[in-house]
Amino acid sequence: MASSTEADGVRANSAQTNGTNKAKRKANKVDESDLLTVPEGWKEKPFTAEDNPRGLLEGSSFATLFPKYREAYLKECWPLVQKALGDCEIKATLDLIEGSMTVSTSRKTFDPYAIIRARDLIKLLARSVPFEQAVRILQDDMACDIIKIGSLVRNRERFVKRRQRLIGPKGSTLKALELLTSCYVMVQGNTVSALGPYNGLKEVRKVVLDTMKNVHPIYNIKTLMIKRELSKDPELRMQSWERFLPNFKHKNLSKRKEPKKKTVKREYTPFPPPQPESQMDKELATGEFFLRESQKRRKKLEEIKVKQAEALTKKQEERNKAFIPPIEKTAVKTKRAATETKIDIEAIKDKVKKAKNKKLGAPPVNRAAETASASVKKKTKRS
Repeated sequence: MASSTEADGVRANSAQTNGTNKAKRKANKVDESDLLTVPEGWKEKPFTAEDNPRGLLEGSSFATLFPKYREAYLKECWPLVQKALGDCEIKATLDLIEGSMTVSTSRKTFDPYAIIRARDLIKLLARSVPFEQAVRILQDDMACDIIKIGSLVRNRERFVKRRQRLIGPKGSTLKALELLTSCYVMVQGNTVSALGPYNGLKEVRKVVLDTMKNVHPIYNIKTLMIKRELSKDPELRMQSWERFLPNFKHKNLSKRKEPKKKTVKREYTPFPPPQPESQMDKELATGEFFLRESQKRRKKLEEIKVKQAEALTKKQEERNKAFIPPIEKTAVKTKRAATETKIDIEAIKDKVKKAKNKKLGAPPVNRAAETASASVKKKTKRS
C-alpha cells in the first residue's frame, strides 16, 4: 500500500512540473514577441561618472585632416567644440599649421565610448557639416555615416549629374529624404555625410548608393513614404510589406551596337562531324571517273564556253542599259483657278487721266466744267 501511495505522489508532482513548464513556455513566447517592439517613450539611462568611478586604464586619441577652406570656420567655432567635449572630459586640439584636429582622453574621462563620438564629431566638421548639427553626435541615440561616392562612377560629368540628382532642384529631394529618415544629410565633394538614428542611416546609404547606380531617388522616396504609413498601423507591424511596396522595372536598354553578321551557335553533339567527300568520291558519284582524259578535257572546255557566253550576255545587257531612254513623266496641266481677279481697264484709264490733269499745288478741277468746254470747242470746229 505504501508503494502505491508513493507512486501516486510522484505522478502528481510530475504532472505539476509539466504544467508549470508549459505555462513558462507560453510566457516566453509572449515575451519574445514583446521584445521585438520597443515601448513608446522609452529611453536608455545616460552613462554617468557614477557608473565608472575609476576611469579608463589607457588613453587613446584620434586625428583627422581638414581642407584649407574649412580653416576659417573651424578657427571660429573651435571654442564651442572644446566646451562640448569638455563635458565628456575629452581634450581637443586644432593644428592650423599641419591642418589637423586631434581628440584624446584624459584621466577624468569616465565614458569609454565618448572618444569614438568625439572622433565622429571632428570627421563631420572636416566634411563641411555645421557645428550645430555635428554636436548632436554626442547624444546616445545618434550616429553618423560618411558615404564615399567618388569612386562609384568613372565618368566625371556623369558623376556630377547623379550627385545633382540626389540634391534635387533647390535641394527638394534632399529635404524629402531628411524628413522621411529623420537624418541630416550633407553632400560635399566626393562624400555624403549623414547624421541621425541607425534605421534612418541605413535608408540614407541605400538611397545614395542606388542614385549613384543610376536609380532615381524618387523611387526610393516613394517606398519610404509607403513604409512610413504602414508602420503607423499596429496590425501590419509584424507582417510582410512586400505586397504594398511598388516594383519598378528597369527600362534602360543597352546601347551596345549589334554586329551585322550574327554567328548562330550550333547545337552541341557528342558525335564528330561527317567526313568530307574527296575529289575521287565526287567523280565517282557523277560518273566522270570512268571517262577518258580527252573526254574530260572536252567537258571542261564546254563548261568554260558556257560560262563565257553567260558573262558576255550580262556585259551586253549592262551596255544596252545606257541606250534605253528613261520613262518620262506626263506633264499634268495645272488648271487655273476659276475665280481670277479681273482687271478693270476703264478704272485704270480714269486714274491715269486724273493724274495727268492734277498739278502740284493746284486746286482740283471741276469735271462738269471740263466736259462743257470740250463740247463748245467741238461745235466751233464744225462751224
